[in-house]
Amino acid sequence: MHESCPCHHLQVLSFIVPAHDEAPLIGATLDALHAAARNLGLDYEIVVVDDASTDSTAAVAEQHGARVVPVAYRHIAATRNAGARTARGERLVFVDADTLIDATVLDAAMQALAAGVSGGGCTVRMLGALRWYERLAMALVVPAFRIIRIAPGCFQFCTRSAFEAVGGYDESYFAAEDIVMSRALARHGRFVILRESVATSDRKLRTHAMADHLRLALRFAWRGRHVLRSREDLALWYGKRRHGPH
Repeated sequence: MHESCPCHHLQVLSFIVPAHDEAPLIGATLDALHAAARNLGLDYEIVVVDDASTDSTAAVAEQHGARVVPVAYRHIAATRNAGARTARGERLVFVDADTLIDATVLDAAMQALAAGVSGGGCTVRMLGALRWYERLAMALVVPAFRIIRIAPGCFQFCTRSAFEAVGGYDESYFAAEDIVMSRALARHGRFVILRESVATSDRKLRTHAMADHLRLALRFAWRGRHVLRSREDLALWYGKRRHGPH
């Protein structure tokens, strides 16, 4: 692990966790956030933005030490922005509710911000036993994202000033808002992809058939980014929440 930087203690860190029907997974995510921040001695808060959940997401989040902000957008970009508006920190870390972080990646992110970057992300590994073609896809996608400097939305960080300068997450998108944000932050200042990683759930691979993924890919190939601006075309994100093995 990196040696902790004294400037870690100078600013509040806000974790922002968008959530919709995440009761089975969010507890472990929040426990990991607490453990990482406490390990580094950070002044922090956890804001869970509960977007129209129909399960016990809010109650679980409160039981695990988070402040819950209820909204009813069913729109990931708007939900992330709502969390940023209510957060008190000067450093923002957006973490998906099915993603586990540790002190190593958090320390690297804090050191990057202390060194003057506008924002960044990290590499991602998936929990669970992946099929051979899924492992191949990850082996290709992860390095490609590093090369083109795209931070997956399961872990993105930035300064508040950079977030406000780029206007937050683009709410004209119902998906790929993380890619748009990565591009915006990179235009604003220095943007980094850390070599450290986080672990995220493989549930979309387990709970949606390959045909679902192919249909979305074909729709995107035909209609381009217009698909990303339509909730109706994005059942993989906005259909009824289903949970695979974690």
